[in-house]
Amino acid sequence: MSNDIRPFRIEIPQADLDYLQDRLARTRWTTELPGVGEEYGLSLEYVQGLVEYWQNGYDWRATEAKLNEYPQFTTEIDGQNIHFLHVRSPEPDATPLILTHGWPMSVVEYLDVIGPLSDPRSHGGDPADAFHLVIPSMPGFGFSGPTNDKGWDRYRIAKAWAELMRRLGYDSYGAHGNDGGSLVSPEVGRFDPEHVLGVHVTQIFSFPSGDPAEFDGLSEKDMGKLEFLQWFNDKMSAFAKLQATVPQTLAHALADSPVGQLAWSCQLFGDAVSRDYILGNVMIYWLTNTGGSSARLYYEDAHAEAPAEPTVVPLGLASFANDFQSIRRFAERDHKNIVSWHEYDRGSHFAAHDAPDLLISDLRSFFSSLK
Repeated sequence: MSNDIRPFRIEIPQADLDYLQDRLARTRWTTELPGVGEEYGLSLEYVQGLVEYWQNGYDWRATEAKLNEYPQFTTEIDGQNIHFLHVRSPEPDATPLILTHGWPMSVVEYLDVIGPLSDPRSHGGDPADAFHLVIPSMPGFGFSGPTNDKGWDRYRIAKAWAELMRRLGYDSYGAHGNDGGSLVSPEVGRFDPEHVLGVHVTQIFSFPSGDPAEFDGLSEKDMGKLEFLQWFNDKMSAFAKLQATVPQTLAHALADSPVGQLAWSCQLFGDAVSRDYILGNVMIYWLTNTGGSSARLYYEDAHAEAPAEPTVVPLGLASFANDFQSIRRFAERDHKNIVSWHEYDRGSHFAAHDAPDLLISDLRSFFSSLK
């Protein structure tokens, strides 16, 4: 295995974009029942509207150019190609920070926060709050390419991230994550506590254990969070169940159909984010043929053996209004050093895109408190 870090630039061949346009033009549309709206899933009207914009309004080259504004690299860790953005701050004493996306996102998730986090002086902030940013594509996602072997669960990814930060020369660093990144990042702290300053997440996925005593005295607000969790599990979690059980069955459809990839991703995106944000992420999955391999993360996590002991590295939460709402009682069972807990009245599951100011502020205050 080589430890070399190789420069990388996104340069999608025009033939690949032409092929996509041809496939979109020849889409065979499904049927739907009249008047059911979203009851059965994403409506035909909604998907057709996005595809029309994909064909006639969206500009991949603009997304590509935006990504290529930042230094990108690849390296091999544990037999897997890892792609990452590495944006060093102009402030020499900046705090190193690794940002981990989730599914169905990509490194596009963090484009709106790179400037303010890495160069606060140029964005009206305090230069003491600057970060050196490392933003990897998770194994199996995007330009990290499909995974080559079994076992790429959150724990193996966390070990790879610790090795990546070591390889980049960072002796101490912070970790942040959203969605799947909120699962990986605490494990980075567990695996590498001697070097991780703290972990910041937008969700803490800690659930009731089944012991009825856990509900004693639970506040009305927290009971409401549980009701939302139950609704999501009943109405919206089919994607997670399928990806955790038969991801390869799904992979055949995602590899063959760009509209299928779009619809599969949009069941979570919905109207919370812009069309360009949706299509920027979907394009990366389609162009790299990683729709199926990204789904394998759910399978690997479902078959992984979770550590019994709680994490102890300092943990901070920024919870946004239109997102999964973490419950502190359960979170403190699994994490013994929660030092920051903020709940915001706006923002969604995609806070780096629709509430970047709040996320940036929370990251700055959390890590400055640990210095």
